[in-house]
Amino acid sequence: MAMNVKIVLRVLGFLLFVEGVAMLLAFGIALLYNEYDQSAFLISSGINILLGGTIVYLTRNARRDIGRREGYIIVSLVWLVFSFFGSLPYVISGAIPDFTNAFFETISGFTTTGSSILADIESLPHGILFWRSITQWLGGMGIIVLSLAILPVFGIGGMQLFIAEVPGPTPDRISPRIRQTAKTLWVIYLGFTVAETLLLWIGGMTLFDAVCHSFTTMATGGFSTKQASIAYWSSPFIQYVIILFMFLAGTNFTLSYMALRGNFKRVLHDEEFKYYGLFVLGFTLVISAGLLITTQLGVENAFRDALFQVVSIMTTTGFATVDYLTWAPVLTILLFGLFFFGGSAGSTGGSIKIMRIVLLLKNSYYELRRIIHPHAVIPVKFNRQSVDAKIINNVLAFFMFYFVIFGASTIVFSFIEPDMESAMGAVATSLGNIGPGLGNVGPAENFLHISPAGKWFLSFLMLLGRLELFTVLVIFSPSFWRE
Repeated sequence: MAMNVKIVLRVLGFLLFVEGVAMLLAFGIALLYNEYDQSAFLISSGINILLGGTIVYLTRNARRDIGRREGYIIVSLVWLVFSFFGSLPYVISGAIPDFTNAFFETISGFTTTGSSILADIESLPHGILFWRSITQWLGGMGIIVLSLAILPVFGIGGMQLFIAEVPGPTPDRISPRIRQTAKTLWVIYLGFTVAETLLLWIGGMTLFDAVCHSFTTMATGGFSTKQASIAYWSSPFIQYVIILFMFLAGTNFTLSYMALRGNFKRVLHDEEFKYYGLFVLGFTLVISAGLLITTQLGVENAFRDALFQVVSIMTTTGFATVDYLTWAPVLTILLFGLFFFGGSAGSTGGSIKIMRIVLLLKNSYYELRRIIHPHAVIPVKFNRQSVDAKIINNVLAFFMFYFVIFGASTIVFSFIEPDMESAMGAVATSLGNIGPGLGNVGPAENFLHISPAGKWFLSFLMLLGRLELFTVLVIFSPSFWRE
C-alpha cells in the first residue's frame, strides 16, 4: 500500500501551527520585559501559523489512517521541521544571526541535548531565553505525545506514533486508550514542572529563572539562563531541589503515575527503578569518596557535588555545578562511563536506558549458565516475567548499533576536531542527548568553535539519539520504502 503522504503533511502542518502558538508565549515574555525580540517572535509565529494552517487546510481530505511507515516518517521529520522553523526567532532577532548556529541551538533544545554555542547567555533578552527553555520542555515529553493528547485525528492510528516516539524497548501505556495515556503523561509532566518552579522560587531564584529551569529539568535538557549553569546560585537548597526533579524526570513516568495513585508497592518492586537507584547511589558514593581523598572538600560538599553530577549525567540533563574535568582523571572517567547509561525507559532521559543495560547484563549472565547447563531452559526474567526473545534481540541490536555509531562517528569527527578527547566527548554527548562533553566541549566550554560541518554532523547525532536510532535508521532501509 502506498504511503499516505497527505496525512504526513497534515500532521506536520498541525505541529507547525502548535509551534507558532508556542512562539506567542515567548512573545508574551518579550512584551512583558519590553525587549527587542518582540517583532522576531511575532514574525516567526506568523510564518508558522500561516504555513501550518495552510497545509492543514489543503490536506483536509486526507485519509485518517496512520500506519507504521507514516509513523516513523512523521516522528523523524517533526524534529527537523520544528528545529528549522524554531531557529527563526534566533536569526530574525539577531540573537544568533548565523543559521547553522541557530539550527544547532534549536535542535539541541528540541532533542533535549543541551549543548550550546552561546558564550554570553546573560546578554540575551528574556524572550529568547524563554524560547530556549520551552523548546526543551516541548521536546522532553515529546511533541508527538503532546499531539496525541490534543489532536482527534490520531484516534485511528495513534499507536504507531506512540511506538515510534516513546523511548525504551517496550512503551508503557497507562490507559488502553492511547490518547488518554498521552494526556495523563502530560498532566504529570506539567504537575512536576509547577511543583519544581515553586520550590526553586522559594529557594531564591526569580520566578522567570525558576520557570525556565523547571522546563529544562523535567525535560532532562539542561539549558540554563546563566552561563555558569546551576553553579551561579551557590545554593545547596536549589541544587537538592534540582537533583530531586532530575531524578524524577529520569524515572519511568508510568511509575510516577502509580506513586501518585498511592501504589508505592508497584514502584518499590519495579526492577528497573531498583537498578536506577542503585546505580545512582553506587556511583555517588564512589565519586564522593574520590573527592574526599583528592580534594579539600568537606563530606556534605563532596557528596552534593558527586550526587548532582551523577544524577545530571545519568539522566542526561547536563546541568553542572562544578567543572568535573578539573577532578582526578579516574573520577572524570567514571562520569564519562555514565554518558552511556541514561535514565529509565519511558522517561525524558536519553542515552541507552537502564532497562537495556539490565537486560544485557542478565542475558550475558544467563548465557554463561546455558553454557554450563546446555540442556536447561533458562529464560531472562524482568519484573518476575519472562522477556520475549524479540526484545532481547532488539536490545542486543541496539547496543551493537549504538557503539558502532559512537566509534565510527568519533573517527569521522576527529577529522573535524583533532583533539580525540574532545571528539569522543562531543559525539558521546550528542548521541546520548546529554549536553556537556569532554575536553574543548566540557561543562565550562561551549560548541561555538566547532566548524559548521561539525555542527551539522552533531545535529544529526542528536536526532539519531533522541529517536533511539532505529526510528531514523529504518528510513534508510530500501525495504522500508517498498510497497
